[in-house]
Amino acid sequence: MSAIDGRQRKLGGQQGQTADGHLGMVGAELQEYPEAPTHMRIDPERKLDTKPDLLERICDRNNMRQAYVKVARNGGAGGVDGMSVKELDTWLHDNYDQLVLRILAGKYRPQPVRRVKIPKEEKGKLRLLGIPTVIDRMVQQAAVQVLTPIYEPMFSDASFGFRPNRSAHDALLRIKELADARDVWICSIDLERFFDTVNQSKLIQVMSNVVKDGRVVSLMHRFLKAGVMVDGVVMPTDEGTPQGGPLSPLLANVLLNELDRELERRGHHFVRYADDLIILKRSRKAAERAMGTVTKFIEGRLFLKVNRDKSYVAHIASHDPEVKYLGYGFFRYSGELHFRVHSKSAAKLKAKVKEVTSRSNGWSLDYRRKRLSWLVNGWVSYFRLADMTKLLRSVDEWLRRRIRCVYWKCWKKISTKYKALMKLGVSRNLAWQWANSRKAYWRIAGSAILARALNNTKLDELGWEFLYQRCLLVKC
Repeated sequence: MSAIDGRQRKLGGQQGQTADGHLGMVGAELQEYPEAPTHMRIDPERKLDTKPDLLERICDRNNMRQAYVKVARNGGAGGVDGMSVKELDTWLHDNYDQLVLRILAGKYRPQPVRRVKIPKEEKGKLRLLGIPTVIDRMVQQAAVQVLTPIYEPMFSDASFGFRPNRSAHDALLRIKELADARDVWICSIDLERFFDTVNQSKLIQVMSNVVKDGRVVSLMHRFLKAGVMVDGVVMPTDEGTPQGGPLSPLLANVLLNELDRELERRGHHFVRYADDLIILKRSRKAAERAMGTVTKFIEGRLFLKVNRDKSYVAHIASHDPEVKYLGYGFFRYSGELHFRVHSKSAAKLKAKVKEVTSRSNGWSLDYRRKRLSWLVNGWVSYFRLADMTKLLRSVDEWLRRRIRCVYWKCWKKISTKYKALMKLGVSRNLAWQWANSRKAYWRIAGSAILARALNNTKLDELGWEFLYQRCLLVKC
């Protein structure tokens, strides 16, 4: 019996349980955002359920159990206490009651997040992530499950990031819908290091306008002030909401909803995905005017900083490489807006393919095939809205040559190369001649002999996946 299930007599209610002793998932728990309405506009007359008992609802056994299931399913690395997701169930078995009592009494203190740095697209720049402990992640997830249904009806219909049943594709299709109705200039506003520079006082003030249970607001404040551990030293977090936990995306939308409301009040057509904002206007002059007034509001009222080097005004269908949104570029054909893969996204794809097919990473062929399959499926699924036939055929041609190069290096010895070529149908004389060749790997990978031995059909039979073939399946 799992830890939270084991408290049934004390907390009451019925629940499911799996055969291996972990928490079972009922139908409602299979939804990523349970009970959260999705496409509702702001209704001033609507009475929101913000009674001052939210903390009890967060600590409700069924809600906590659902949060545990979500955290366990997502997995991920542990925090500063070293506890893994697999160890959480055991810890809860002995400490669940005390955890809930501490939260209700206002004595729960989140631990500092563990700092993780990952490279950004810009060379030399890093994105700072904060990994909470698995206990803190569970409490954050429990809070998100209660707060999301409250805030969701208040969020703008033009906001798409980190929301139930909404995706980047929905944001792009909304841009197409708006752009097809008019000749569009765009004002793209980039918020500089948004998650690292959120003004916590402003965020708490905005949250307090809706959440009337002060204990919940206090709990959110403690998560923001938990600190970050860098090289074994705990550093204070006086600003920002660390990326890496379940709570951060919701808090970002809570603050940026103030911007959405202001843009709607001014009558702007816009699309926002997290901190990526694009405003659509009919002329360059109108877009430039929007850039100035909206920037003033963001910096003066929300206390965020606009990155003027990355913010720009441009025609949406221009060939300016700067025009990019969520990895996509745009062009017009027969009066309609179409999507393309942006040049930076294409370069990023090639870099990932190069990493997977590197001859010096020591990966086995089976693991390399699996990694390539993940890359191909994920990339094509995300960019399926784009017209990319020419790009994918070109990348596939290059990818096949790199795979042939990997095989040639794996065979290593002359005798192995000779036997492998013979097995692939190459004549004895040619196999011996090429097995003894001293040409470079890349040159031999592009040779007619290896292209014939490891032809496209053979590579398919060996289980390699390619972008263009996957694209045809996705778009069928």
